[in-house]
Amino acid sequence: MLEALRDDGVETEIVRVVDHTIHPGVSSDEGDGDQWPAIREKLLAADILLVATPTWLGQASSIAQRVMERMDGMLSETDEDGRPVAYNRVAGFVVTGNEDGAHHVISQLAQCVVDVGYTVPGQAWTYWNKGPGPGEEVYLTTEETDWSDRTGRTAARTCWAWPARYAQSLWAHRVASAARRVA
Repeated sequence: MLEALRDDGVETEIVRVVDHTIHPGVSSDEGDGDQWPAIREKLLAADILLVATPTWLGQASSIAQRVMERMDGMLSETDEDGRPVAYNRVAGFVVTGNEDGAHHVISQLAQCVVDVGYTVPGQAWTYWNKGPGPGEEVYLTTEETDWSDRTGRTAARTCWAWPARYAQSLWAHRVASAARRVA
């Protein structure tokens, strides 16, 4: 997904949450040593949020769960216009693991981000549809991996197209609203 976004000229940044100290809790700042506030600021500065996680026993990783737990703190936060702080932002998902757990994980993550204000466009997700396995696996070099690549590129374009179309729609609405006020 990142490669497809970059191909379309979208500036991206990877934040490996596992490399940070993220305290448990449901507020935007859990005190001394908590590195979540800086990550939260990056989330709110971005138009697109991509959450990537493996699936373990049909569940998101504990790290992804911690992110969702901390995003819960955003649930009651609003911007200067009284809208959820994540409003006008898009989210998508990448899950490594086969479809038996991936669909479940995607649905859980999507519900969490929608609750705090993100929009999840249709098909804004992909999952690794084979493996992972030990060592060099034959299927890693076959057309069977094309599905993950195709859906990842589709998801990236869906995530990128939504903000652009929303901006066009908003502009058209503002122009129409201004015209109604003048008339």
